[in-house]
Amino acid sequence: MLERSIIQQRGFRNIVDGNDITGFQVPIRLNYYRGVWMSQVRPITVTVDGTTYEGDQIAWEVSGKTIAQKDLADSTDIHWNSLDAAMLLVKKAGGLKPGIHDIEVFNEFSASYLPPRLDLMFSRPEQRRMVLVR
Repeated sequence: MLERSIIQQRGFRNIVDGNDITGFQVPIRLNYYRGVWMSQVRPITVTVDGTTYEGDQIAWEVSGKTIAQKDLADSTDIHWNSLDAAMLLVKKAGGLKPGIHDIEVFNEFSASYLPPRLDLMFSRPEQRRMVLVR
């Protein structure tokens, strides 16, 4: 079940690869009722405690597939359903320390039936204070 906030607490954790913590993951839900193809999604930024991550520091996990930000425009066959959370995989050696973190996510996507000047109208920064347990 999805939480009301765009930024989801459930699934917020560090990414462990073997014995190393390579980053952290932030689950988000779509703020649009129709769902979107990943080719409609613009590169995202994630800010944690004042540090901004963008570009190749972030990958998306949607429908069991991992997508680099640079490959979003070519991901015409992957659909992000409005009832599914997408996972943002953020590279950061050592991850985040356990405790309280201020998270901001800025996600943009186009709506195919709106004119170009209006197609990003659903986009806005979203903030949430969250607790990292592990």
